[in-house]
Amino acid sequence: MNKILCCCIAAMLTVFHTVAQAPKPAPVKQEAPADTRKNASPDLNFNPDAVVTTNHTVTIKGQKVAYKAIAGTLPVWDEDGKAIAGLFYTYYERTDAAKSGRPLVISFNGGPGSASVWMHIGYTGPVLLNIDDEGYPVQPYGYKENPYSILDVADIVYVDPVNTGYSRIVGKDVPKTKFFGVNADIKYLADWINTFVTRYDRWGSPKYLIGESYGTTRVSGLALELQQAHWMYLNGVVLVSPTTLGIERGTATDAALRLPYFAATAWYHKKLAANFQQKELEAFLPEVEDFTMNQLLPALNKGSLLDEATKRSIAEKMAAYAGLSQQVILQNNLDVSPNLFWKELLRNEGFTIGRLDSRYKGIDKRDGGERPDFNAELTAWLHAFTPPVNMYLRNELNYKTDYPYNVFGPVYPWDNNNDRTGENLRSAMSTNPYLHLLVQSGYYDGACDYFNAKYNLWQMDPSGRLKDRIQWAGFRSGHMMYLRKEDLKTSTEQIRAFIRASIPSKAAKY
Repeated sequence: MNKILCCCIAAMLTVFHTVAQAPKPAPVKQEAPADTRKNASPDLNFNPDAVVTTNHTVTIKGQKVAYKAIAGTLPVWDEDGKAIAGLFYTYYERTDAAKSGRPLVISFNGGPGSASVWMHIGYTGPVLLNIDDEGYPVQPYGYKENPYSILDVADIVYVDPVNTGYSRIVGKDVPKTKFFGVNADIKYLADWINTFVTRYDRWGSPKYLIGESYGTTRVSGLALELQQAHWMYLNGVVLVSPTTLGIERGTATDAALRLPYFAATAWYHKKLAANFQQKELEAFLPEVEDFTMNQLLPALNKGSLLDEATKRSIAEKMAAYAGLSQQVILQNNLDVSPNLFWKELLRNEGFTIGRLDSRYKGIDKRDGGERPDFNAELTAWLHAFTPPVNMYLRNELNYKTDYPYNVFGPVYPWDNNNDRTGENLRSAMSTNPYLHLLVQSGYYDGACDYFNAKYNLWQMDPSGRLKDRIQWAGFRSGHMMYLRKEDLKTSTEQIRAFIRASIPSKAAKY
């Protein structure tokens, strides 16, 4: 499984080309900055420290909630107090409830190189993009109230890392290595969070990080960085569709752990025999998981030591679970790549299936080949999200600029070295008795699959001593499981319950 790239490179390259040809932006009409430190680049139109504030109401679970929205930029400072970047953020603060002691949720998406748009207008924020009940694009484009937003129980800030959304580097001489890498990303974002929490007087709030996709790598590292470098202790971390978090698998383990996702997807597309198809998904998958850990993984580790009869027996079971032919599995030595699976499962029907959400179908130029031509689900999501976020920020939040909003932005080359974020999160939990973890996964996510998310937790907590503070939940959808209306209801309610349960009533001690 690809460790971090949970976005389509081709789509990103298209965006880079667009950005390169964009006209020179005009300044945004904004309020005076709240900080007096000098803007490092007064000759640039981009202002790294200015905001626009608007007031709104939303009805959540039948209750009217009044809030203010602050959209703008806040600097990343270097060691000399000079602004080297401005991060765009959207901060929602409830105004009809006491601020003291109210939880704060800090939200990141992934990529790396993705803006926070996905969870902002698709999941936890006060507005929801127009899509159908299964998450597919509809027209006319637009947005509406989100009756499932978590703003009733917590204030939320959505953060766009450097070069995503409206966030930009300030000055031509700032080295990109300060931002574009696993550990550089964690360091500067922790500094930025400190600035945000101080400026908005949130030190007394119970604090939570939520990350999706590569954002899970980010927030897992931030949990420890905030403790060690800023003495900021969290109450909770929410991982939505987590990456491998730097936890090594090895070739055999990596290959084996895919099978439960294959099985879930085959079940969804009704490619299994009746004895499996007639079972509920959650009743079927434990059988596949048991086979994966106790038979497939040992077999793959044996390699050529595996006798032919056992190899064929394993291939037969894999074929039955994954909806593929035994021949295809044997031709690939029991190691079927995700690309081949996405191309092969519905090949006879003339379709490919999506990577990030395998409910989606695509049509290739030719039926032959070993991988789809494009990611059907990402194309649909860009179709659905890009118009509403641009409309909403400009028309509703009054943030007006000619800068393009980078749904995906240029952040490469990205330094993946020394990714220990899973261990970082474990260490943060071990040293902070208040810190809880919630993991949410879609069964049909082929990029950051649900069984690898479970495997993360087993490896992070081999002693089992943290398990009373760890929750995992699966959903019958993909990477952005919240796009399916039924899962949006359930997953947001889980976050509400998680926040309430992780606000302690006693001292932090073991």
